[in-house]
Amino acid sequence: MKKQKDEYLIKYASYDRLLTEYKKHKSLIIGFDFDNTVYDYHKKGVTYNKVIKLLRELKAINCKLICWTAHEDLKFVEQYLKYNNIPFDGINVDGIKLNWETRKPFFSALLDDRAGLIQVYKDLKLLVKMVSTFYILNNNEKIKK
Repeated sequence: MKKQKDEYLIKYASYDRLLTEYKKHKSLIIGFDFDNTVYDYHKKGVTYNKVIKLLRELKAINCKLICWTAHEDLKFVEQYLKYNNIPFDGINVDGIKLNWETRKPFFSALLDDRAGLIQVYKDLKLLVKMVSTFYILNNNEKIKK
């Protein structure tokens, strides 16, 4: 019996899964971290403009965006996101209702400074590009928000 490689360690496997799920549901649930992913928690003068721009692009293609954070002040998190025009559909809430109980948050992908941010960022940027191009070329219509 031939042994198979670890499925999601194959180049582009994660992207392919995201694209397949997007085609099926016309949306994805994207989790994103707050501290040091969209907000400079340590006050180093760092900006997160590329991640924030990506979140806006994901919202434009009908993705549901959930901010996951351990930040102590959730009111501050909400105000910061709104003030900086960072789209979100909830903070520390499930993006969909599952038919079973679980403590694990559900998302199709997670943008997090401690969880392979660069790979997820690149996969989602490619997804936005492909989805936007596909809809422009094939349907000549905007994706419903």
